[in-house]
Amino acid sequence: MRLTTRTNLAMRVLMACAVNEGVTLRTADIAARCNASVNHLLQVVNLLQEHGFIETIRGRAGGLRLVGPPGAMSIGRVFRVFEAGTPFAECFDGAQNTCPLTATCRLRSYLSRAIEAFYHELDMVTLDDLVRGNCGLSQLLDMVPEVPVACAPVVPA
Repeated sequence: MRLTTRTNLAMRVLMACAVNEGVTLRTADIAARCNASVNHLLQVVNLLQEHGFIETIRGRAGGLRLVGPPGAMSIGRVFRVFEAGTPFAECFDGAQNTCPLTATCRLRSYLSRAIEAFYHELDMVTLDDLVRGNCGLSQLLDMVPEVPVACAPVVPA
């Protein structure tokens, strides 16, 4: 399984917003810190805004920021939004499916269960889990570094 570039960029934007919680960020600043194209990020930002993950503010002092607290944002929900348009395999794409085995193949049901298990695991992870106490990430993404943040060790689930 491989994630799309859009999902990867969406997570970069959201982590930047979470590290800078309460601060209005410019897309260009995020792009520079995340080694991403501003044009690609603008497309991702639009989708994040459409689905209520971030709010965008127009104007000279405009930018973007999280809509709610990082602890309330499920990573599984983000992945579902960004990966929804990409079928895992040909047989998952009703319009483009030309596989002659679809009617009798059992693999699809196993893949469906595996994909759902993948999303279930991500549903239990919040944006806060990714950024809280992550000093390396904070050093890379903090746009207004002021006070050192207490670091926490990585805790694998």
